[in-house]
Amino acid sequence: MRILPPPGAPRVLAAAQLSNSLGDGAFYVCSALYFTRVIGLSATQIGLGLTLAWAVGSVTGVPLGALADRRGPRGTAVLLAVATGAAVLSFLFIRSYGLFLLAACLYATAQCGLAAARQALLAGLVTPTTRTRVLAHLQSTLNAGLAVGAALGGLALQYDTREAYLSVFALDGASFLLCALVLLRLPGVPPVPAGAGGTPRLAVLRDRPYALVTLLNAVLLLRMPLLSLAVPLWIISRTDAPSWMVSALFVLNTLGVMAFQVRMAAGVTGLRTAARAVRRSCLIMLASCAAFALSAAGSAWTAGTALVVGAVLQVIAEMQQSAGSWQISFALAPAHQVGQYQGFFGTGVPVARTLGPLLLTALLVTWGVPGWLVLGGVFLAAGFAMGPAVRWAERDRAVTADPRPDTAVATATATATASASATETAMAGPPGSAG
Repeated sequence: MRILPPPGAPRVLAAAQLSNSLGDGAFYVCSALYFTRVIGLSATQIGLGLTLAWAVGSVTGVPLGALADRRGPRGTAVLLAVATGAAVLSFLFIRSYGLFLLAACLYATAQCGLAAARQALLAGLVTPTTRTRVLAHLQSTLNAGLAVGAALGGLALQYDTREAYLSVFALDGASFLLCALVLLRLPGVPPVPAGAGGTPRLAVLRDRPYALVTLLNAVLLLRMPLLSLAVPLWIISRTDAPSWMVSALFVLNTLGVMAFQVRMAAGVTGLRTAARAVRRSCLIMLASCAAFALSAAGSAWTAGTALVVGAVLQVIAEMQQSAGSWQISFALAPAHQVGQYQGFFGTGVPVARTLGPLLLTALLVTWGVPGWLVLGGVFLAAGFAMGPAVRWAERDRAVTADPRPDTAVATATATATASASATETAMAGPPGSAG
């Protein structure tokens, strides 16, 4: 099975992804205890602070994406990777709530902007026909890095000392600095002048069809807090399954994405297949929710079996929905505004991170079995609405497209396409050299 992406720009992007995901895996495992035991914050302060930080990050993602379009995505991505590393390293010296809020907002802002800039960089270096497959490779790399990083974080938890937690944050900060160095190995992508094509600077904010697609994707991303929060609380409070099932399901999800995300994305080649993949994923997600609901009845063995079935269905739905949403987000973004459009589309992630825990806890843990069925119905409705939303966005593109595009836009787009082809040719190894 080919695990690594093709040689050239995709493999360099994967190396950058791997470098910072290693540190992030350790950070996610240890951050809550670090904030409470080292900085001395309460759980309420942490929750409120991170909610505010991700809200700020979601707002700043669009202008930072637009900055990547105007100034060039490689340089912008490098600067934002350095800013993210600096934000993480600043936690080593913070001992007050005000400074914690400031550092958390900087961290979330830089993370959201970095995601948009890297997507714009990928769009400029990888041909459109291979973007979804390359993104699938990057997602597999991300999961691999998070898994190894989580294991390193587990060692810090085992020692449970101030020094161990400090080393984790130092590792995460250094991993983003390494990511910036790796990104410098990529060729530059020509920037697009401000106002090129006669469109407003932040045109995505006026694009109603794309806004609807982004909203539906944000609803589908409510699956993100399932395995990290909702399912663990469900297992402990509502089932007879052993508590170790929490980690087992997390490992199952991580390994599943690592092994099969590329294969799941292979059939997504255009907007039609992407919308079909999203619709199919929501049908599977409905079945997953039903399986999780059944785990509340019966013995520990019955509950465990239902949980495994639900987790398997969930990871299949996750991989199909991811592949479909990647294709949709790029295909509907104008070639000269990929950064700001990706920044806007990426707001679904911080929205899911901030609102998801509250919504899922109230819906599933408090309400119980009916909550799972309601959640499955919400996923199903959003998935089936994605197709009409995509077709609306396509019609809107056809109506607003200028048959004689602005010279600057045409030149920048042609140069970026040529750069992508030249980069892949120059940096590619012999056929079959991928891992």
